[in-house]
Amino acid sequence: MAYFLFIDESGQDRRASPYEVLAGVAIEDRDLWNLIQAIQEAELRIFGVRYSHGVRELKGKKLLKKKAYKHAAMLAPFSPEERAALAKQCLENGDRAGQRQMAALAQAKIAYVNDVFDICARFRCRFFASIVTDPTPMSHAENILRKDYSYLFERFYYFMEDTCPSAQGIVVFDELEKSTSHILVNQMDNYFKKTANGRQRSGLIVPEPFFVHSDLTTGVQIADLVAYIISWGFRTGDMTEPAREELSELVNTIRQQRHRSVREVSGNANFVIWSFAVIKDLRARDLAGL
Repeated sequence: MAYFLFIDESGQDRRASPYEVLAGVAIEDRDLWNLIQAIQEAELRIFGVRYSHGVRELKGKKLLKKKAYKHAAMLAPFSPEERAALAKQCLENGDRAGQRQMAALAQAKIAYVNDVFDICARFRCRFFASIVTDPTPMSHAENILRKDYSYLFERFYYFMEDTCPSAQGIVVFDELEKSTSHILVNQMDNYFKKTANGRQRSGLIVPEPFFVHSDLTTGVQIADLVAYIISWGFRTGDMTEPAREELSELVNTIRQQRHRSVREVSGNANFVIWSFAVIKDLRARDLAGL
């Protein structure tokens, strides 16, 4: 038995996005193929055609950008059948599409994302995130794992302990530039071999990750949606950037799919640790402190 943790990020360019987010979705191995099929069927049913065929990607910045909500509101909601037919026409006709087709496609994008999260709930998926609130540039050694990764692995480890301590956790990343991937693999190797927390967590998490193409991997696409919604809509008291109100329903949905752990911390035996961690900055203290 195993759980896959598919990981993606949002806002790493530190330009347009309010927050830098590293997000993950945990899916049990026995559920993975059924979940993938359900999401592909939803894509076909909602868009009338596979939206992701060709050059289009099912990413948060494409499906949930402000323009999508603006276009969706141009006309009253269509029935699912009419929406799918018009969305298909829009995808096939491109620049020649009219207002009805554009509105239907935008409505279909939002409906698809809602369906994805409904499917995730049906298959008991859990979401994880490290949210960085301070854009201070990182200034630590290349061999040290960034805080957002170590916090994400910590929350995933707690989930594994609580859910099935006899299972293994398998980490799957969106493919990075090759030299960047080598650095991350080396950082993870150091973390899981040379730190006390890492050595403990390697009992439940396989230290060597897999890298995949995001546009070909459904799990990474889900993680991308989670990261985007958190960056633009999820807020806690430490997150002061304005949130996009139109994302509030999706934010409530992903809140419900967090994991809640209880651990003893500083003498408090019932300290609650959620799978979303807010991190003030990414600067690590040292290798031993991770």
